[in-house]
Amino acid sequence: TERAIVLATTGTQDAQVHEVFTAAELLAAQQVLRRMPVGEQVVDMILDLVRTCRPEDETSPDFIRETVAWGPGPRAAQALMMTVRAKALLAGRLAPNIDDVMQLAEPVLSHRMALSFAARAQGETLPDIIAKACAEITRVKAAA
Repeated sequence: TERAIVLATTGTQDAQVHEVFTAAELLAAQQVLRRMPVGEQVVDMILDLVRTCRPEDETSPDFIRETVAWGPGPRAAQALMMTVRAKALLAGRLAPNIDDVMQLAEPVLSHRMALSFAARAQGETLPDIIAKACAEITRVKAAA
């Protein structure tokens, strides 16, 4: 698959484009997502997870403060909110759940965080750090 992508996108032939949505359909789909209800528990999970991944936050665990150079901002929470809604909609559900947040945390947050040089030198990876943050949030919520 990767070979086909590389060859198709670096050659002289133009790829054939096929319309999936009209502009109006795309705008309508976006509005459906924005209207989808999100439970308070899911909203809290998103906000807690994003906050936990910020090294400057005094409530962040030590492993975040020791490994993350810069953490996710408010746009990360917005992106996570929209992606969990989209995941629920594509799964035929009327609202996202906690599992959606946990499953989408890494692909969303990894683009909005950076590891410190020392953490990279020690072999740490963003997917591992985000997984630890998810486990920490789950543990704290279960204890509460």
